Amino acid sequence: MFYPVNAFFAVVLAVGACGSAVAGTTGAEPGARMFTGTVSEWAVPTPRYPRDPAIGRDGNVYFAVKRGDKIARFDPRSQRFHEWAAPEGSWPQGLVVTSDGKVIFGGTGLGELDPSTGAVRQYKRPAKDGGLIYSLTSGPDETIWFTARNIGKLGKLERSSGRITEFAIGDDPYGIAVDRRGHVWVTRKSADRLTRFDPATSQITDLVFPRGSQPRRVTATADGSLWVTLYGTGRLAKIDPITVMVVKEYLLPGGPNGGPYAVNADAAGRIWICEVQTDQVIMLNPASDTIRVFKLPTRDGGVRNAAIDAQGRYWYIGSISGKLGVID
Repeated sequence: MFYPVNAFFAVVLAVGACGSAVAGTTGAEPGARMFTGTVSEWAVPTPRYPRDPAIGRDGNVYFAVKRGDKIARFDPRSQRFHEWAAPEGSWPQGLVVTSDGKVIFGGTGLGELDPSTGAVRQYKRPAKDGGLIYSLTSGPDETIWFTARNIGKLGKLERSSGRITEFAIGDDPYGIAVDRRGHVWVTRKSADRLTRFDPATSQITDLVFPRGSQPRRVTATADGSLWVTLYGTGRLAKIDPITVMVVKEYLLPGGPNGGPYAVNADAAGRIWICEVQTDQVIMLNPASDTIRVFKLPTRDGGVRNAAIDAQGRYWYIGSISGKLGVID
């Protein structure tokens, strides 16, 4: 069922040049970060399909350069980039930064970069089946979970032992999140499904969306709710993790062809969605069903993933434009 949003729009006009920004309207929710409506962008040093930003405990922003076989870092304080070489042909994507500062990445394999030395460790998967590791996330115990999209598998890396276990989960596993109960949630785009995996029992439960919904990414909030972008219909769905049912849907500002892709939750419980076809980011406050829209300055940027830092700033990267950006 579709529940309309009584929305207000604060369209942010920003950046024409790299690293510059223009302030837009100001607004904040009680107890939440005040956003100035400022968007800044920087051209990345190797614009060969950069993707999947992740925030380290030091506040630095890490991202993969898929077609350049590199892992990169941006320091927001100095506004400088640094790059490390990944193994040739690794096609890195899907980053997780661990509590000890290591960067785990997927691609044609599963690797771990030590930024302090530049050394890369490669983990051995149980089968050489050609599966491309697509999306990664970290569980409560820092177990790394990942999707192997083209072979229909969910994987688990135990860092202490280096052991990888994989589970058949069904066609086209795409985005991934772990909720506060430790359940692993996987979107299956071409199957129009959201799948819940219970690590304790290996039980799989599917939520089936209408045909053509194309669920892309999923995020879990502190209260346990799940939020899923439905790329094929231009909607955002809220999921009850206990009943595994849709409890609410929003038709987003870009409409059915807006292409909602990345979805993130901030510490205030607000949900952030990037529409890849409209080059805009939507901030939804579920408590009041109000939204704010930020128009990104670069057209056809190709933003496919994003991350929120400890200060509540929204970091995104355009795979096509080769620009790293932040909404502050």
